[in-house]
Amino acid sequence: MKIGELARRTGLSVHTLRYYERIGLLPRVARDASRQRDYDVSILPWIDFLGRLKTTGMPIRDMLRYAALRARGEATAAERRDLLAAHRARVRSNITELENCLAVLDTKIAGYADAFTEEIHDDTSKRHR
Repeated sequence: MKIGELARRTGLSVHTLRYYERIGLLPRVARDASRQRDYDVSILPWIDFLGRLKTTGMPIRDMLRYAALRARGEATAAERRDLLAAHRARVRSNITELENCLAVLDTKIAGYADAFTEEIHDDTSKRHR
């Protein structure tokens, strides 16, 4: 598939796909007779995985390290596992921190809701006097 179709299917821009190839996140791809990139559909799961790593906050340097290890094959499976396990631990920590922040927000919102309910109750009481 051409780069435009790949961009449509992944939600990434053509510029981003070229950048990912240039820095090594995507493997160099074969080109057709007119020198256009010709991607195989098998690249889609890899791009999806990269998106998940990015969404979970993995630094680009670690994504590049993972991609380089992946390119070297099965001999790097343990290193890749360790890299992902370390990232997972950071994600888990971030989730815990976000849950704590969410609890604070919930408390604040509840406080405003209680204050709003009291205002309505006070206004209603004044009208009935």
